[in-house]
Amino acid sequence: MDWLSILPPLVALAVVLWKKEVILALLLSIITSEYLLLLQQAQQSVLLTPINTIERIVSTISNEGNARILLFSLLVGALLAFMRDSGGVAAFVNKLVSSGIASTKRRAGGVTMFTGMVVFIESNLSVLTAGIMARGLYDKFKMSRARLAYVIDSTSAPVCILILLNGWGAYVLILLSAYDLPSSPVVVLWSTLPYNIYAWLTLVIVAYTIFADKVHGPMKEAEKKLERVDTKVAIAKPTKARFMLLPLSVMIFGMVGFMIWTGNGNLAQGSGSRSVLYATFLACIVGYCLMVLSKQTTHQGAFKIGFAGISELLPLVTIVMLSIGLGASLKVLGTGIFVSGLVGEYLPLVLVVPMLFVAGGIISFTTGTSWGTFAILIPIGMPLAQTLGLPAELVLAAILGGGIFGDHCSPISDTTAVSSLAAGCDLLTHVKTQLPYALLTGATTVVAYLVLSAVML
Repeated sequence: MDWLSILPPLVALAVVLWKKEVILALLLSIITSEYLLLLQQAQQSVLLTPINTIERIVSTISNEGNARILLFSLLVGALLAFMRDSGGVAAFVNKLVSSGIASTKRRAGGVTMFTGMVVFIESNLSVLTAGIMARGLYDKFKMSRARLAYVIDSTSAPVCILILLNGWGAYVLILLSAYDLPSSPVVVLWSTLPYNIYAWLTLVIVAYTIFADKVHGPMKEAEKKLERVDTKVAIAKPTKARFMLLPLSVMIFGMVGFMIWTGNGNLAQGSGSRSVLYATFLACIVGYCLMVLSKQTTHQGAFKIGFAGISELLPLVTIVMLSIGLGASLKVLGTGIFVSGLVGEYLPLVLVVPMLFVAGGIISFTTGTSWGTFAILIPIGMPLAQTLGLPAELVLAAILGGGIFGDHCSPISDTTAVSSLAAGCDLLTHVKTQLPYALLTGATTVVAYLVLSAVML
């Protein structure tokens, strides 16, 4: 059954490649996982597979944290619609271009990356803020939404895992607290910064893409395809930039405020799912009030715009829901634990760190979650560091980088789905265009860890 535990992710990937249909792939993958779980229980009939699949999805939705993520994803659709249909997005783009701040492709890309780096509190907030802000700019300069999705996705998680003054850092500290390390968990975590090679290289390549204005592989094809079609977007006539900036500012500062509030005064201890939901809901209220009070529309008209925006995101929200459900099912099946076990204790010492990075990438790729990967591999990596005398910060950096690497490659990752949602890009197009960049960075990182291991061990 151990080897069979990797069958559900393989089913998902096969269907995605064959039918180009993510929702069907995720659903069939959950069904396969639930079927395998029933095979382990002799007293249960495999005929219950469809019922258990439904119950798995229901249990996913009934989880408070997951329900907040799904509700927040729907509200983002309403918020986007308010800012777009009020003319705020068009006015903001015109203002940036006329002021010279984003008057060229390079400057528009630089503003997008800078925005994603500044909003380091939470990865989804970083992606959404940069994506919402930059959509109009990328359309203005005829850059593909696939490029935008790549920039925001490949900026958010690396920045969050490097700055660490957020929920990511708090989460990893909790996982580290169970181990007797040479230094305190805080010191070990901060010491990973120079060794988190994948995160640093990813940011360097994003910056190269922006400032050299060069793209390669499938991304280049996406750019060429864009140049051959009409890139005009049907949006409202420009009005006032504040119709976009006010709701967006409320979401950003509201997120920070709610992180502090839910963390009882400690930003790092705040609840990301609660904070982003509350902040987005508050931003929706502001967007609604601006439209109604400016007499652009009536109360009924504003609600119609909001629900139309929600309906636009229903397919992507469904993908997020199913990807979370698949992750929960695979956790019970033990897929992640089996994959991590492939990193044997009898590897040559110089290969342990590179293989932990590779294992992290495979686990994150097959399960669609970097945080879940951290939870699986840290209990394996830290005892290895203690037993074999490996530098704890190097081992931890490889695990953290591997989790983000696999997440960037995975079509079943909820972060990938949210990035596509924020950029307004097709999910499979985003995966296909980002994959070569992630694989190149990942391969370079493996070589770097081999060199570091040879030098440090």
